[in-house]
Amino acid sequence: MSTSELSLGIEFGSTRIKAALIDSTWKPVASGSYTWQDTQVDGYWSYPLEDAWTGLRESMRSLIDDYRNSTGAAPQIAAAGLSGMMHGYLVFDEHDRLLVPFRTWRNNRTHRASTELSELFQFPIPQRWSIAHLYEAILNSEDHVPRIRRLTSLAGHIHYTLTGKHVLGLNEASGMFPVDPATLTYDAKYVAMFDKILEKHGIPYRFLDIMPEVVEHGTGAGTLSEQAIKDFDPTGTVQAGLPFCPPEGDGGTGMIATNSIRPRTANMSAGTSAFAMVVLEKPLAGFHEEIDVFLTPDGKTVAMAHSNNCTSDLNDWVTMLTAASSALGNEVSMSEGFSALLPLALEADADAGGLTVIPYRSGEHLTGFADGVPLFLRSSDARFTPANLMRAHLFSALAAMRIGLDVLREREKATVERITGHGGFFTTPRVGQQLAAAVTGCDCSVMETAGEGGAWGMALLASFLKDGDGSLPDYLDRVFADAAVSTVAPTAKDLEGFTAYFVRYKAALGAERAAVDAGMNKG
Repeated sequence: MSTSELSLGIEFGSTRIKAALIDSTWKPVASGSYTWQDTQVDGYWSYPLEDAWTGLRESMRSLIDDYRNSTGAAPQIAAAGLSGMMHGYLVFDEHDRLLVPFRTWRNNRTHRASTELSELFQFPIPQRWSIAHLYEAILNSEDHVPRIRRLTSLAGHIHYTLTGKHVLGLNEASGMFPVDPATLTYDAKYVAMFDKILEKHGIPYRFLDIMPEVVEHGTGAGTLSEQAIKDFDPTGTVQAGLPFCPPEGDGGTGMIATNSIRPRTANMSAGTSAFAMVVLEKPLAGFHEEIDVFLTPDGKTVAMAHSNNCTSDLNDWVTMLTAASSALGNEVSMSEGFSALLPLALEADADAGGLTVIPYRSGEHLTGFADGVPLFLRSSDARFTPANLMRAHLFSALAAMRIGLDVLREREKATVERITGHGGFFTTPRVGQQLAAAVTGCDCSVMETAGEGGAWGMALLASFLKDGDGSLPDYLDRVFADAAVSTVAPTAKDLEGFTAYFVRYKAALGAERAAVDAGMNKG
């Protein structure tokens, strides 16, 4: 392996910051990670930016140690890229000072702004999107708004600090504000409309003054500056001048990691949140509150069904059950707990035996909740077994996303014959895949790289910058030419079981509403 052919990808995920290093054959050769968790600040889900920098340094430190331990040499990295959780609200003043704590994608506090902008644009503006956060702050007369000089995403901010470039890739930018697939920049007609809003409210700048430049992949997006090295690599291994590709969103890296950027391809990412993405052959006939419309990293239109809640509640249950096992004298690790418990779902009753889970750690826009409370319900005659508990959790992790997929199928007559999954939901062999097939109602494929995640997808984009060879879809076809893929079709039993479960899930939303209205989400 030539050390000069290494490419680095770093993703700031919702529960983990991960760094992945790949060689010239696109295989992972080293990795590092750092666990972090969001908390509520002034009613908003947030992360301290200091934690992001700590996580970056620790991920890089462990990646470099991993590479040294396996090769005996220091890595010489040829290209790098950053990705992160999409959307949200990060705003800075003229001195690059953060104006309000980071407001993440998980917040459902922008309903008025989302509704008004969607009606004005006749284009769906979800509550998570940065433009909805900005407009909501304007509507609420928040005093920081006139002082904004830079609005960006988490990956965009880290990239800016490391390189001095206020830029984003196409996928990430299109999750902040609509991007025109014809011009590959912010849609001019919507920009003009929003500028009128800014003028009406006396805001002393125009929209494009504060937004990152949109940069296509295969184009350099800056290099690591001398003054930023200590923030990037505490070991001093990486040198100034390292080329960076445009920063991207985790939706985009999921598409890259599953080779799903050509029209008619579909993929699903499932972890802290769940989202299914379908690359469209033609624009949607109408706009739907349940469906996001944005772009692939190379500029094709995507329809996405996104749910805020996926496996967080399941993780809490496995943590509790693992601790209970240890308390009873059978010491097991978390990894062993997941490996032992999740496969039980395949032995469960098809409909989870009368158990129902509402896994809303936060609000869920697809079902109309600004806040959430995790609920576990069972009927008096339910079969309360570990297997049924696991199956109920895995079904519910994707149930809200299914509501969005139904909109695509029923209102847009979209055909989804096969979906490729990646993320933590698919780490345990076959379990997540089989149940995802039942929930989505189509074949579910998983590649051997399914557990590598977005950091690996970002490393592929960095490698594309380094190689500079042809189109991105053709490049990915070469990357995945020999990839091992397994495909599972939904069984009649599983389909029938989820149909019954889905009826209970939707009925249980009344109990969820009562719990939220009673203030149980406030501890």
